[in-house]
Amino acid sequence: MYGPEFASDPGAVYRRLRKKGPTAPVELAPGVRARLVTSYAAALHVLRTPETFAKDPRRWNDLADGTVPMDSPVVPMMMYRPNALFTDGEEHRRLRGAITDSLARVEPSMLRGYVERSADTLIDRFASAGEADLLGEYAQVLPLLVFNHLFGCPADYGVRLVEGMSGIFDGVDAEKANELLTTTLIELVELKRARPGHDVTSWLLAHPAELADDEMVHSLVVLMGAGTEPQQNLIANGLRLLLSDDRFAGSLSGGSMPVEDALDEVLWTDPPMANYAVHYPKHDVVYEGTLLKAGDPLVISLAAANTDPALSSDQRAGNRAHLAWSAGPHKCPAQSEARLIAAVAVEKLLDRLPDLELTVPVDELEWRPGPFHRALAALPVTFPPTTVTTPAADAAPAPRSGPAAGPYGPGAQYALPTAEPGRPKSGWARLLAWWRGE
Repeated sequence: MYGPEFASDPGAVYRRLRKKGPTAPVELAPGVRARLVTSYAAALHVLRTPETFAKDPRRWNDLADGTVPMDSPVVPMMMYRPNALFTDGEEHRRLRGAITDSLARVEPSMLRGYVERSADTLIDRFASAGEADLLGEYAQVLPLLVFNHLFGCPADYGVRLVEGMSGIFDGVDAEKANELLTTTLIELVELKRARPGHDVTSWLLAHPAELADDEMVHSLVVLMGAGTEPQQNLIANGLRLLLSDDRFAGSLSGGSMPVEDALDEVLWTDPPMANYAVHYPKHDVVYEGTLLKAGDPLVISLAAANTDPALSSDQRAGNRAHLAWSAGPHKCPAQSEARLIAAVAVEKLLDRLPDLELTVPVDELEWRPGPFHRALAALPVTFPPTTVTTPAADAAPAPRSGPAAGPYGPGAQYALPTAEPGRPKSGWARLLAWWRGE
C-alpha cells in the first residue's frame, strides 16, 4: 500500500482485497504487516466495539518485539502518544473532553472570517499570473495559516512544524521529523504556559482535565495532523471534482456552486484520510470466519468501506453516513470546523476565479504515494489573469490577546513571495520553501 501503483488506483486494490473477505492482509510499509478492513459493516463493527478492539498501539506486537523498527516510515503515524487518538476508556474520555471543550470555544464567524481573509491573501499571490498549482499554492498553505491563528503559534515555529509534519506524512526520515515536531511543540507549550492567549493551546492548558506537558504536546500533534494533511486533501480533492466532473461543471457555469454536494461526494469516494483508524484486537477474535490475532493492527479503509458494493444507495449529496470522519468513540471531534474551512476555501476561490480550468486531463493528475492518505501531488490550473484588488492590510485579523506573532502568525501582515521558476516539485517542499520566504 506504499507504492505508486496503489496511489494511482486504490479502488482496484480494494476490489481485489474484497474477494478475500471483509478483512485482508496488507503491507503498509516494507515489513509492516496489517489487516485492512474493507467492508462498511466490518468497519462499523470495529469502530463501535471498543470492548474488543483497542486504539492503544502499545498492544502492537510487531512494534513491541522489534519486528517493525522504530525508524519505519509509518511508525510516527501509528506509535503510542498520550492523546485522545491512541488511548481508550477513561483516559480517552478525559483527553478527548479537553479537545472538544477547547474547540467549542472557537467562534464559527471568527473562523469563517479568518479563512476568507487567508484565502484572499493566497489568491492575491497568483491571481495575476493566470496559472497556479492549487495544491502547493493554496490548499496546503491555507490550513497552516488557520492552524497558526487558532493555536497561537508564533511565526518562528512555523518552519519547524511544517518540516516535521511533512516528514511524518510523506515518510521522509520520519523518525527525525517526529523528533523535530515534538521538540517544537514542547517549546510552544512552554511559551503558552508563560504567556497564555485567546487560542486553543491556551484553552487546553487551562482545561480542568489538567493535561500534563506530554499530553499537551501530543494533543497538539493530533490536532495539527488532523488540521493540515486531511484538510488540504479535502480542499484539493473537492476542487478536482468540481473542475472535472460534468455533474458539477454544468452548475458552476450556470452560476451556482454546489460546493457542499462536491464535499459530500469527496468524503464518500476520496476521503482525505483513506486508510487509518488503526485498532488492535484485545484478544484473538474470529470475524466472518477469519482469525484476527490479538495485537495485530487492523487498519480501517474508510475509502473502501464507503464504496462497499453492499451499500444500497449511490445518492451521496446530503448523505452524511460515510465514514470519512470515522465513527464510534473516536470519531472526529472537529467535523463542523473542518467542513467549514474546506467549504469557505473552495467557495472563495471559485468566487474570485470562476473560470478555472485544469491544465492537464484529470486522469493525468498524480497522487502522492502513501498507505494512509488520498492526496494529490499537484493540482495545476489556468484561468484569465485578474487584477488583485484585496487590500494587503486586510490579510489577517489582529490577534485578540497574546504576544506578537511575527510575519506569518496571527495578526501578521502577509508579504508573500512571488512564485519562482524551478521551485521544488514536492507539494510539502513548496510549502516549506514558502514558509522560509524562498
